[in-house]
Amino acid sequence: MIVSASYRSDIPAFYAAWFRRRLQAGFCRVANPYGGRPYRVDLTPGAVDGFVFWTRNAAPFRATLAEIAGLGLPFVVQYSVTGYPRALESSVPRPTAAVAEIRTLARHYGPRAVVWRYDPVLLSSLTPPAWHRATFARLAAALAGACDEVVLSFAQVYAKTRANTDRAAARHGFAWRDPAADEKRALLAELAGIAAEHGLAARLCAQPALLGPGLSGPDPVGQGMAPAACIDAARLSDLAGRPIAARQKGNRPGCLCAESRDIGAYDSCPHGCVYCYAVRRPALAKRRFRGHDPAADALAAPQDATIDG
Repeated sequence: MIVSASYRSDIPAFYAAWFRRRLQAGFCRVANPYGGRPYRVDLTPGAVDGFVFWTRNAAPFRATLAEIAGLGLPFVVQYSVTGYPRALESSVPRPTAAVAEIRTLARHYGPRAVVWRYDPVLLSSLTPPAWHRATFARLAAALAGACDEVVLSFAQVYAKTRANTDRAAARHGFAWRDPAADEKRALLAELAGIAAEHGLAARLCAQPALLGPGLSGPDPVGQGMAPAACIDAARLSDLAGRPIAARQKGNRPGCLCAESRDIGAYDSCPHGCVYCYAVRRPALAKRRFRGHDPAADALAAPQDATIDG
């Protein structure tokens, strides 16, 4: 079993103590985000094939990663670095700090253990296409050699993300838009080319309609772009030095992830990114973080962890 920790929250940044206690206890409980019964996830070394961590700040998680490595368990860190203005992401580490942390992880565990995420791509008056090209190029140059893949996607405009982004736009005085597919493809093609110049394979997360002519291609480091498998059993197998078998079981249409169990909770990440699909109410996420009990067996209480569109 592959354990995902977590595309619902930033466990490495905010819940390292909780995760470490659950790892030592050998299990955790997860509140079903769709209103069903909570479920138990076995975290013992015999039950876990590997971990995929999702974060914008792995620094608080260094000791825990060392503990996991000591258990002989492979892990991949999906590390988001976008460099957006504070009006869009109010409390994530600055890009220089995030790049330094990725390079530290690569030194300790190898470049296959880290995947850079430049997502979601959001077009706004603060971040027009030219801004993305320049920022992406700087980050790609800084991360060259520290990882071998970058995952991109355009912002998914759900009702909750639209509401949060509209509120931020009104508060900070910027405009934003969801561009047409052709404009998205054109920018993705440019970013994929920049990635290739720095030895990075560009992958697109769960947006197959944007993999048009000139983007999809078999070359692992080229100007094409293949679909991403963010929970990647093959990458974990490389890191483990042994085969890890997991069937493909995506979380949404177009998702090529391997089957996993996610142990996070929605509305629990206080980073404050306005476009985040996992936070419906930022104030609630901050309140949950302040009230979090690191000794609890679940990250969030069952009655307080459901999602809505």
